Amino acid sequence: MQFAEGDIVLRPFRPADEQAVLALLGEPEVARWWPAPDFERDTGWVIAVDGEAAGWLEYHEEDYAWYPSVAFDIALTTPLHGRGYGRRALRLAIEHFVAKGHHRFTLDPNAANEHAIRAYEALGFARVGVMHAYERNREGGWNDALLLELIVPSARDAPAP
Repeated sequence: MQFAEGDIVLRPFRPADEQAVLALLGEPEVARWWPAPDFERDTGWVIAVDGEAAGWLEYHEEDYAWYPSVAFDIALTTPLHGRGYGRRALRLAIEHFVAKGHHRFTLDPNAANEHAIRAYEALGFARVGVMHAYERNREGGWNDALLLELIVPSARDAPAP
């Protein structure tokens, strides 16, 4: 299953994507925020721009009827930063999960990643709070993360399954 909007496509991971995704996770500006070059191949999509692998959008879906939600992690190749591709990719993913009945979405970027936080807030995500000592850093210490959430009202008001 894939989703498209203009020049951007979210599509399932293919073994041929391995090197491209690892290369983007190894870019210094990406690795700064995604410190371990690993990703869940079965629960994510390659973000393709003009047919080329340009990013990775991972999702963690909780489909238990009492606690439905989806958490996202996203990385884009550095030349695409600040050009709206991340917001577009997330919008496509959110639309997909809303169609499946989800209403609540979260992101947990490094609290110092102001650029990403502004992009998520532009999509409607709101700050919930800081999660202290949330992720390891390369120096062996801990980084804080900012929990952001988006509630889609029309989906929230849908009847329970």
